[in-house]
Amino acid sequence: MNIIVPMAGRGSRLRPHTLTVPKPLIKVGGKPIVHRLVEDISKMCKEKIDEVAFVIGDFGEQVEKELIAVAKELGAKGSIHYQKEPLGTAHAVLCAEQCLEGPVIVAFADTLFKADFKISEGIEGMIWVKQIDDPSAFGVVQLNATNEIVDFVEKPTEFVSDLAMIGIYFFKDGAALKRELNYLLDNNMQKGGEYQLPDALRRLTERGTTFLPGKVDAWLDCGNKKVTVDTNKNVLNFDHEKGLNLVDKNADIINSTIIQPCFIGAGVKILDSVVGPHVSIGDNTIVRSSVLSNCLIQNDSSLAHLNLKDSMIGALVELHQKPKDLSVGDFTKIHDAE
Repeated sequence: MNIIVPMAGRGSRLRPHTLTVPKPLIKVGGKPIVHRLVEDISKMCKEKIDEVAFVIGDFGEQVEKELIAVAKELGAKGSIHYQKEPLGTAHAVLCAEQCLEGPVIVAFADTLFKADFKISEGIEGMIWVKQIDDPSAFGVVQLNATNEIVDFVEKPTEFVSDLAMIGIYFFKDGAALKRELNYLLDNNMQKGGEYQLPDALRRLTERGTTFLPGKVDAWLDCGNKKVTVDTNKNVLNFDHEKGLNLVDKNADIINSTIIQPCFIGAGVKILDSVVGPHVSIGDNTIVRSSVLSNCLIQNDSSLAHLNLKDSMIGALVELHQKPKDLSVGDFTKIHDAE
């Protein structure tokens, strides 16, 4: 089994956090998004993962080393492939053409998911979907009476289905997918200047491949700051429910209260503060005299005299406020603007 992870985009909706780090390498709950993604996929596979192919842009040597290490942790070979032009999802998958043999999972590194099932033997194809209230901003699938996928509709303006594709696909025959992807490029079948994966899926369906819906319990978006902070919250809840210890033994917590669930990384120092619930603090960050809740904070930062909620702080940040010396009389009201 091979896994192909297209992740060449920089994640413009998550700027400024993605100006120096590709979105899939941003950590939620102490672990990069793409690391969590391939881990969760491997849990659904009965077969051994042979290779994880990452399709990236020009992210630099250090990023490539981190991705190879992610594959190695799964006991798989890691390989790097480049998408030099933004030519769409079908083109991105084909950039890892050498891995399109045998069983293949394609997983776009935009979201995380939670699902509790194994991919059954004998399934020709599976597309992971989530039932949503407003499907107009997503690609959706249509099912027939026997629960097989028969069509794919991108951003429907009228209701045709509420089962949104979350960007994870299983193909028993990777070579068949490769033929259809090459067909799109050979015949210049573009939409809006891009080659789209659903067009290849439709051709596979027309040629007899049966795709079944793989329904997930949770679909966690990491598209912008607000939803990424919310995803961090959900990830912490999931890990806490498993009984995982998310506070590193080398963290230095002095005169402070940690309200679980929280992730506290190695080398973190927390002094005279209240942290939690739902706070992730990356390695070697220092927090002094602060109150933090529902926050995602990366590594090597320094925070002091802050009251933060629903916030996302990057790496190597210094954010200090001065303590206030107040004399407040009776009947006074002091509050921040809503």
